[in-house]
Amino acid sequence: MFTSLTPSTMFTSLTPSTMFTSLTPSTMFTSLTPSTMFTSLTPSTLFTSLTPSTLFTSLTPSTMFTSLTPSTLFTSLTPSTMFTPLTPPSARRHLRVVSVPSSSVNMGSMRILIKGGKVVNDDFTQEADVYIENGIIQQVGKELMIPGGAKVIDASGKLVLPGGIDTSVHLQESFMNAAIQDDFYSGTKAALMGGTTMVLALVLPEQHCSLLDAYEKSRALADAKACCDYALHVGVTWWGPKVHNEMETLVREHGVNSFQMYMAYKDMMMLKDSELYQVLQTCKDIGAIARVHAENGELVAESQKEALDLGISGPEGIEISRPEELESEATHRAVTIANRARCPIYLVNVSSASAGDMIAAAKMQGKVVHAETTVAHAVLNGSQYYHQDWAHAAAHVIAPPLRIDPDTPAYLMGLLGNDTLSVVASEHRPFGTKQRALGKDDFTKIPHGVAGVQDRMSVIWERGVVTGKMDENRFVAVTSSNAAKIYNLYPRKGRIIPGADADVVVWDPDATRTISVSTQVQGGDFNLYEGMRCHGVPLVTISRGRLVCENGVFMCAEGSGKFYPQRTFPDFLYKKMVQREKTQAYKGVARDPYSGDVAKVANAMKELGLGSLDGDTSGKGLNAARVQVGIRDLHESSFSLSGSQVDDHIPKRSSARILAPPGGRSSGIW
Repeated sequence: MFTSLTPSTMFTSLTPSTMFTSLTPSTMFTSLTPSTMFTSLTPSTLFTSLTPSTLFTSLTPSTMFTSLTPSTLFTSLTPSTMFTPLTPPSARRHLRVVSVPSSSVNMGSMRILIKGGKVVNDDFTQEADVYIENGIIQQVGKELMIPGGAKVIDASGKLVLPGGIDTSVHLQESFMNAAIQDDFYSGTKAALMGGTTMVLALVLPEQHCSLLDAYEKSRALADAKACCDYALHVGVTWWGPKVHNEMETLVREHGVNSFQMYMAYKDMMMLKDSELYQVLQTCKDIGAIARVHAENGELVAESQKEALDLGISGPEGIEISRPEELESEATHRAVTIANRARCPIYLVNVSSASAGDMIAAAKMQGKVVHAETTVAHAVLNGSQYYHQDWAHAAAHVIAPPLRIDPDTPAYLMGLLGNDTLSVVASEHRPFGTKQRALGKDDFTKIPHGVAGVQDRMSVIWERGVVTGKMDENRFVAVTSSNAAKIYNLYPRKGRIIPGADADVVVWDPDATRTISVSTQVQGGDFNLYEGMRCHGVPLVTISRGRLVCENGVFMCAEGSGKFYPQRTFPDFLYKKMVQREKTQAYKGVARDPYSGDVAKVANAMKELGLGSLDGDTSGKGLNAARVQVGIRDLHESSFSLSGSQVDDHIPKRSSARILAPPGGRSSGIW
């Protein structure tokens, strides 16, 4: 290539005025030969920037031009880089060719082409290929023009779905004196194995503890272990100015946009109605999602005492002490409080038909209400609490409890299908039998929680789609898209379109698997759906463009997931509220001021000796109001009827028989 060049001939024909005069886009590279390839470069720029250790280090004879295609051949050329200088001639003899091992390639930048599948979004289905690069969906359609070197996944006869979003998981924390049996690694691994590519975990501070401190602790744990994208809800377990300020800080500086409040769990994290009202007002002001667990905590506490007094100490006590009327009453109260606070509300763990009907009625009235149920509530019923095996019964303890009515699960699944309920979550909080045995003599001490993050997608497909209660598009809505819209992740999450995050699942609707605790990845020693044969299996899971699971083989490193900061004021919740504020704002009546006399009530009270009704400490203020001035108080009189009387000499009968009193005869003695 350089044999015919000499210092005297190498650059003889170039002058500043003629150096690039003959180049045109069509001829720029047509006249190059080995002897003339570099004749247009000047001696001062020919080899100035390369060193022996960097010249051609990544090229091998077999790979030198393998990645070039017509669409990428000149994409990296600019006027400033087209003729990048080389190292001096004296350095050339030190160069060596080195190949880059394939394992050093960033997995997030891998190219994936999913061919031949049916792309399913929440609103339509189409046959299309999906091309992924740099963690983003680049193209969706037929006959795509893509660069070479992409991994091809054959999805013929399969569905291509947005990755699932599980809005309620509990990982690496303690609850009711028991440590949850999944950390952020095992929990997110189980999620990915089941087709879920993002989880929203709950941070639950102790009462009177800092929300910020609890958030920072969970972030540190999750960042080190999570395998998929995640976000955090923060629980509001008490109320005060400090909590208000920390809520604002979490939203403004830490990417949190949802808070969870409890109307149950008295003396643990229950808020009074007035406190809930203030929290909801704060959520409205900062644009956050208000998640509310609705049960009448006062009556639950009383019912638990009554059950224990009756000698009911087993797991059936949770169903007896938390009847669905306590849930429906609290649901109505929560919706009312939110409506008065002008705040959208998101109800969690809806478990009963009556609560579902309350939500449907509120939506019909135009109130901004969204709700989620759990897989367990939509599939199982409360007869499990009466099982003869205590460990089996205790393994189903969750709050609110599974309902005893056998028709409730199908009813809730129907509400998911008709959009009364927007989301189905796993409420994943696994415990072991030994931990649940903390309540072997007192059902109130059994930790509340079940596992389900791995099985959520398959179980809902089996009981929802296969049974005809929802179609494939509605399945995508309740497992992914609606959650993305509510939590302001859409359309980066929850949809397969160009520009969205490459969270994709290749789903086989015809394949089956049998659920078993012996094969599960998630924590816990019991599976609620043991032995259930489910249609619908995730064959391939892709998270942020990384192939993390294929045919049951997990290929993702611990800590490779990322925290996903969330934006406030999601349109899906707040757009209607903003418009309502404009058109339905309270307005006073314009009228002339009153100019008549005003009664002097305060002076009259003083004249009567009533004193101040506010802050009265004498104990006489309210009691004195019962005394009429100028009338004798006979209770304080010395008058008495004791002693001799003027008619003492007249004999008297102590009783008399009444023969025919008004209203009928009487045989008694009066």
